[in-house]
Amino acid sequence: MEPENEWAARAAELLPTGASTGSKRPEALYGTSEPSGPTHFVHASGCRIATTDGRELVDCTMALGAVAIGYGEPKITRAVLDTVAQGTVSGLSHVLEVEVAERFCNVVPCAERVQFLKTGAEAMSAAVRIARTYTGRDVVIGSGYFGWHDWCSVQPGVPGNVKRDYRPVPFNDIPALENAARDAGDQLAAIAIEPVIECMASPEWIARARALCDASGAALIFDEMKTGFRLATGGYQQVSGVTPDLAAFGKALANGFPLAAVCGRAELMDCLKRTWISSTLASEGSALAAAMGVLDWHENVEVSDELARIGGEMRKLVSGALKASGLAGISMHGIDPMWFMKFESPEAEQRFVSLAAEHGALFKRGAYNFAALSHDEDALVDIEAAASNAFVAMRQEQEDE
Repeated sequence: MEPENEWAARAAELLPTGASTGSKRPEALYGTSEPSGPTHFVHASGCRIATTDGRELVDCTMALGAVAIGYGEPKITRAVLDTVAQGTVSGLSHVLEVEVAERFCNVVPCAERVQFLKTGAEAMSAAVRIARTYTGRDVVIGSGYFGWHDWCSVQPGVPGNVKRDYRPVPFNDIPALENAARDAGDQLAAIAIEPVIECMASPEWIARARALCDASGAALIFDEMKTGFRLATGGYQQVSGVTPDLAAFGKALANGFPLAAVCGRAELMDCLKRTWISSTLASEGSALAAAMGVLDWHENVEVSDELARIGGEMRKLVSGALKASGLAGISMHGIDPMWFMKFESPEAEQRFVSLAAEHGALFKRGAYNFAALSHDEDALVDIEAAASNAFVAMRQEQEDE
């Protein structure tokens, strides 16, 4: 196998940012354009990945939360392979589209109807288009990260008139939410919320969003990319008891296979008959087969409870290693299924992630580290050891300065 830096160099020659996924760019992984750790893998199994230079790492990122069961989980893999062997697409819809839809709508509180897509950004864009079609209005208030599509982006290349119809508000800020709704007036089409941003949304904030939508006739949209099939099978809405009008799911829905869903009340979802949302491979069979496997897991095992338990143990062990090292300027945050560390110094964060990778664990810069069922006792031991070795090395480096 080639040394890791050669793969990063080859990628940089042809991929404009070094990776097609933003969070896998070298500067996202390690804080600099020159990577100080592995950037590519050749094999993944359970919670472990093999890098191009032959090392094995325990993965604490689990594909940015897309894998909650484990890489290459045998039952899910077998279901996918069986489906692939029979052909995954044709000029007709796959029967799995109906079967997964039936099971999905049985476990997600708001889901009276569902349509499948491939990415979370697609699903959220679809939810917004449905809300605008239903209300006949344009303005969307949002709090969270909803992907790269124009409706919520302030990046170069987005037309100014599109930007004007999106009004971002701070997370958990009730006055800001109320002011934005007041400013939007009778043009408010939707309030879109990512219900976990480093912490759980406050019940009061979510209740106020629900009330503002009810009073104005706007749609409440939950982005359940991180929370669906992780915080609970049915997502944050199942835990909070607040039911949105529309929601977008993805990531852990198909254990790493590309599948997303927009779902919601029938009255709104039936607007799909009046607008146009479609993708050639939205309902190809391999990802749907993976979703069926995930639904089987959730039917037979308390997956979300286990993720919370395992995540809590992960953060406890890393926190203990941090305390034992005596390092300052680092704190633990998040919720058990998805936790992270905050570093007062960006350089310290970069150094920790690089050192931890050297010692056998891949941690996420910023949020989040995600628990998976495959993080067994051996993996937890290795995570603690990698974090401890990294913290101790950093403390030694500080003392040597």
